[in-house]
Amino acid sequence: MREKVDSIGTMNPAAVEPAEGSAPSGRLSSVTSALLVLKVFSEDEAEIGISNLAKRLGLAKSTVHRLAVTLAAEGFLEQNPDNGRYRLGLSLFSLGALVRRRMNVSNEARPLLGQLRDKTQEAVHLAILAQTSIVYLYNLESAQAIGIRSYIGARKPAFCTAEGRVLLAFGPPALLAAVLEEGLVARTPKTVTAPAALRSTLDEVRQTGCAFDDEESEVGMRGLAAPIRDISGKVIAAVGLAGPIQRLNKKDLRALAPDVVATADAVSVRLGFRGP
Repeated sequence: MREKVDSIGTMNPAAVEPAEGSAPSGRLSSVTSALLVLKVFSEDEAEIGISNLAKRLGLAKSTVHRLAVTLAAEGFLEQNPDNGRYRLGLSLFSLGALVRRRMNVSNEARPLLGQLRDKTQEAVHLAILAQTSIVYLYNLESAQAIGIRSYIGARKPAFCTAEGRVLLAFGPPALLAAVLEEGLVARTPKTVTAPAALRSTLDEVRQTGCAFDDEESEVGMRGLAAPIRDISGKVIAAVGLAGPIQRLNKKDLRALAPDVVATADAVSVRLGFRGP
């Protein structure tokens, strides 16, 4: 029987009371209505007027008008000045581009992550940033008897994970400021929680091109990660490798760094990056 260490925890959401003004299902009625407005548009109907929207949704014109004005103010709708009709706005395009980029990274990385797992016989991950945390988009577990179990979609703090440190090191200063403002809460006895120490660690990541985690995010686990860049050179994701301390001492972990970096670089090339 394989022994597995849970490296990424999950939470059971607590039951909450429906908010005032919410639909019977617990959804906010105003949010639901706004989303329904957006979903009315199609390739065949790129522009729709308020009266038509109200008729299609079975809502009062005044309600639909308020929703449209609010959505337009946030860039989710645009009003054609020539005829007063509304069309989908550029904010939706930006959000869609983020989803497309995430899908592209995952699709391009999968075969290379498989090769890395097969070569190293350790668990490998693909992670992106979500505010001040990382989210695991993809993972491959080790086939060895003692390994690390991870869960797609789970989150962990960026500051104490190898993948997160890569993304913080090459991210904008405002990102690190947000992490520090949120507070560096220890997850293990070895978690570094001093801001100055974290800044020093991120400086080292920028110099070496990879990051390490020595039981700082999970007791009994060591890991490392390297950055994935898009066509513009921006770091958008990280390739990570992790294993139990019984099998990966610090020397062994550092010996795997070239393979992890090479994998991340290969994914970057697939995404169009042609830098050094």
